[in-house]
Amino acid sequence: MQVGYAAEDEAFRAELRAWFETHYPRFVAAWPQAPDPNALDWRRAWEDYVCQAGWSGLGWPLAYGGKAWSLTRQAIFHEEQARIGAPLGVNLIGHGILAPTLIHFASEAQKHRYLPGILSNREVWCQGYSEPGAGSDLAALGTRAERRGDHYLLNGHKIWTSFAHIADYCFVLARTDPAAQRHKGISFLLVDMKSPGVRVQPIRQITGEADFNEVFFEDVRVPLDALVGEENGGWRLAMAAASFERGTYFIPRQVRFAQEVKALQRLAIDTGADRDAHLRREVTRLALDSHLLRLKGLRALTLALRGGPPGAEGSATKLHWSEAHQRLTSTAAELLGERALAGPAPGGHDPAAALWAREFLWTRAETILAGTSEVQRNILAEQMLGLPR
Repeated sequence: MQVGYAAEDEAFRAELRAWFETHYPRFVAAWPQAPDPNALDWRRAWEDYVCQAGWSGLGWPLAYGGKAWSLTRQAIFHEEQARIGAPLGVNLIGHGILAPTLIHFASEAQKHRYLPGILSNREVWCQGYSEPGAGSDLAALGTRAERRGDHYLLNGHKIWTSFAHIADYCFVLARTDPAAQRHKGISFLLVDMKSPGVRVQPIRQITGEADFNEVFFEDVRVPLDALVGEENGGWRLAMAAASFERGTYFIPRQVRFAQEVKALQRLAIDTGADRDAHLRREVTRLALDSHLLRLKGLRALTLALRGGPPGAEGSATKLHWSEAHQRLTSTAAELLGERALAGPAPGGHDPAAALWAREFLWTRAETILAGTSEVQRNILAEQMLGLPR
């Protein structure tokens, strides 16, 4: 496993770090009020700024406006952006999942139509996968797309669709052959969210935010040229898209986890709890978690650089990160005591406690989203331990 980076990559890191250290403070200073790190307008504005500066399409071929960077340099970019404290964008699905899927599977006409909007961040995408009756068991989806002459007629119900309320487009898995076996009758469609018959219903979360949504498709006309790949061949594309998501998905999260461990240590000192033996053991355990997550990230990067397929290691990392993150924020809430009861509203009298409270509430979802802990354990049991289904 490669631990660390080559000298030329570290020189590249220094250039990136200089850019972020110049531009991010300038961006923050120009914001009209104190930024809420989780507000969508703040996250979108920074993402627009980065894209307009030319820092997008990092791994795309030059022919489509990309930079054709190696995975190593993409990893360094995400590390440095997280290190400076910049927020995650809102078009992560477009940049990180859909774009590489289009590059590998779409027609040239589709690439030239959709990739420029992602590159510039002009068009935001969401992902229409999960359904009320088909969350972890994606192959059980019931949304249907029936061919009607020059279009498909799309009907169905998606749920937990991140950013659907602000998205311009959605890539949707729909059943185009109801008689086929579960995995073999599904197609991959690009759907305009402004189409008649598309209805979005935000889901209010425990944090007070509404980033997740239900999406209803009611007799939505989808042109035939919005089909990516072959009809009934969408499952292969969906699995490929999942592998693209795993590529650099956890890099900023791992960096932020390390930053949060240090913030937890400062909180312990501020609250006078830093000499408590139980707390010291827990913070030490979290520091070890942070180190192990970095090593797992480097191992995944090494495997990808060797051309290996994503395996169960991704499940191990997701499971480890989500459960460790819950323990970290639970410890913070314990330290804050009554201060945490004011809730996650950022505009209150104790914004530091509000930020911790928000993270504590948000992490409750992290063992569910992107594959529940139960599903991840099943994958590890079957693929790594060889246990029966």
